[in-house]
Amino acid sequence: MRLATIDNQTRDGQLVVVDKAHKTYCSAVDIAPTLQFALDHWDVCAEKLAGLYDSLNAGRIENATPIDWAKFLAPLPRAYEWVDGSAYINHVVLVRKARGAEPPETLETDPLVYQGGSGVMLAPHSPIYLANPDWGLDFESEVVVYLSDTPQGISAGEAGHCIRLVGICNDISLRNLIPNELKKGFGFFNSKPASAFAPIVVTPDELGEAWRDGRLHLPMQTRLNGELFGNPDAGPEMHFSFCDLIAHIAKTRSFTAGTIVGSGTVSNQDRSKGSSCLAERRMIEIIDDGSAKTSFMKAGDHVEIEVLDEDGFSVFGKIDQRVVSERS
Repeated sequence: MRLATIDNQTRDGQLVVVDKAHKTYCSAVDIAPTLQFALDHWDVCAEKLAGLYDSLNAGRIENATPIDWAKFLAPLPRAYEWVDGSAYINHVVLVRKARGAEPPETLETDPLVYQGGSGVMLAPHSPIYLANPDWGLDFESEVVVYLSDTPQGISAGEAGHCIRLVGICNDISLRNLIPNELKKGFGFFNSKPASAFAPIVVTPDELGEAWRDGRLHLPMQTRLNGELFGNPDAGPEMHFSFCDLIAHIAKTRSFTAGTIVGSGTVSNQDRSKGSSCLAERRMIEIIDDGSAKTSFMKAGDHVEIEVLDEDGFSVFGKIDQRVVSERS
């Protein structure tokens, strides 16, 4: 099934069910007022939401509402936790080179993760506010999963049962703030502003064969100012699956329903697939030509991120953001 959150002038929005074609939606408030409520009570809500989804697709919902993407918020406008990984080794190697750092010795055996801010999750169409262009604004196109209650010590073999929903995000980064923050030895903070999320989340079964081995096997398309920037496949080169990432973060603590886990920037070694962030392209330019030619984002720039299936259908809807220099 396909779920989303629309703006109803409350902090957490209103849960809706979206049809398979992304043409209409209907309220799910009689089952769950919010997505967080549904995740908290999944064993009770999931079957009812699936029934509503079937009815919507069959045309049995008389008051179905035509899609207006401007009404859609992030699926979870605020989340209990946002844990982002870096599961694509090609990305890790290139971005580390860009800031003059060596990849960790445990690159292939121990996942990289950081804990981001989750109190504000940007809507798919929210502007990206850039207070200072010298900070080096970058987009990062990623796959994300939404968890059920996840116990400490869960194994990778069991972790797939904790994945309730799949979606995508723009994990916005301020690249020029990262090196000095990491020199402190205490991780990201100012360099990681709020992330934006595509409007629709789907249950893994809805993805069919595209969801296997804890990975999404579809291309991640990013457009910058209307031109294709990257279209790498999110599946084969995800070195650590979501199951691996979940087992890693749950080594020493449990996680609550509504936790979001990110894949890190989708990246392929095949350069013809392009990139999912500016930092990668800049590093490739440095390797090939001795200097970076691609600029970081500035006011007026426009980024679009979506995952298209084999028929060209936008599986999660589109992240569609413009950079602004003044807060609205």
